[in-house]
Amino acid sequence: MGQIEWAMWANEQALASGLILITGGIVATAGQFTQWYFGAYSIAAGVFVCLLEYPRGKRKKGSTMERCGQKYMTKVVKLFGPLTRNYYVRAFLHLALSVPAGFLLATILGTACLAISSAIYLLAATRGEQWTPIEPKPKERPQVGATIKQPPTNPPPRPPAEARKKPSEEEEEVATGVPRGPQENPIPVTDEVV
Repeated sequence: MGQIEWAMWANEQALASGLILITGGIVATAGQFTQWYFGAYSIAAGVFVCLLEYPRGKRKKGSTMERCGQKYMTKVVKLFGPLTRNYYVRAFLHLALSVPAGFLLATILGTACLAISSAIYLLAATRGEQWTPIEPKPKERPQVGATIKQPPTNPPPRPPAEARKKPSEEEEEVATGVPRGPQENPIPVTDEVV
């Protein structure tokens, strides 16, 4: 049985946490909660987490399905180098981002989810995993000789495929004496009405 790649789980958890933080922040800010500024912080933190976590990392074994439009965000995440590639950094970053949002009831669910994703990232980092971008595979050009099929042996115009008889069928009819076409009834049939 293969090993679990914890970073994939942490990525999905963190992306969901960012969306939950944004939602809780909108509720807190629009609802004019007493500490609504924590709601505004949660919106900003949630957007940052979503942008950081949107590009999926490449799996060690097997194939990885890219998210829609991921290639554009991958370029941005790659620019930060070891800060975004290292899962220890992500674990502590998510933990630090989750603390201020924990002081408001509307954003506490996002805080808990982000803290859980931080723990999963820490587990992935201790297992030696790191983020690697999904690179597009170079498209292989088809070999010229492999695409050419055998040319037809009969010159045009050719009869339809149903009308063509193979020589093996003709030889079989002659050898067995039984034609393959419609059969003739040896007993004469008359139509008598009584």
